Amino acid sequence: MVDAIVGLALSLGLVAPTAVSVTTGVAQGVSEQHKQNADAANQTRMLKFHIDVHIDEKRRKGKAAALHNGIITLHSDKLWIEAKDPETGWPVDATHHPFTGFYLAYPDDNRPSTRGMVSTITVDPPMLNWIYIDNSTYALSYANRSGSIAHHVGSFDWTSDANDSSITFDSWEGFLAVEEAAGKWALYFDMDDDGLKAIRKDKKAVEVSLVRRVVTGQEVNKWGLTEEGNMGFRATKEVDKISGKNKG
Repeated sequence: MVDAIVGLALSLGLVAPTAVSVTTGVAQGVSEQHKQNADAANQTRMLKFHIDVHIDEKRRKGKAAALHNGIITLHSDKLWIEAKDPETGWPVDATHHPFTGFYLAYPDDNRPSTRGMVSTITVDPPMLNWIYIDNSTYALSYANRSGSIAHHVGSFDWTSDANDSSITFDSWEGFLAVEEAAGKWALYFDMDDDGLKAIRKDKKAVEVSLVRRVVTGQEVNKWGLTEEGNMGFRATKEVDKISGKNKG
């Protein structure tokens, strides 16, 4: 249990370098989210999910056809679109970690309140990183707070309150799959709404929708988030007290 809390706190960058306990540091991140949880819709944004890929039928041509019904994975510092096992719902390549995360308020006093998105990047301990859009390349990447804070960290959201809703950034589904190498497709965001012409150059690109698939039970446990608590650990009285849930 201690390993899980340490991993979560350090990877999210919520623990101060001075004598602040790990539990307190994680609770500060939870407290930031509680400020936004004025309604049930915000609270459901902390449900854990994988990300599946949908491509409109008219765009399922050539190489792009293989991306439809794929899954988002994290490796080599980027988010990728890969084949999904239809029986397990996990990546065909078992060495690649599927996105397994949720929405969480990004802790930064120097910017307006922003809804970020986090994912586990390892299973044991269940390390969480922030998802961000690189300022220069517009590729979707992941890092701890210090590695993500200079980039576009939000606001992430979804298109509806259904479990299979699509992910948005800045209220728009502007995601593109770009073929980085033969058969290897990375996830980008069309920040300038120009098809990433200057960035991708002669690389093939296709518009994709990112469909949120809520996960439960053993599927959650396998990829680093347990059933107990939205952050993947059992909330203690100390966490509840700091985060404002327990006024007693």
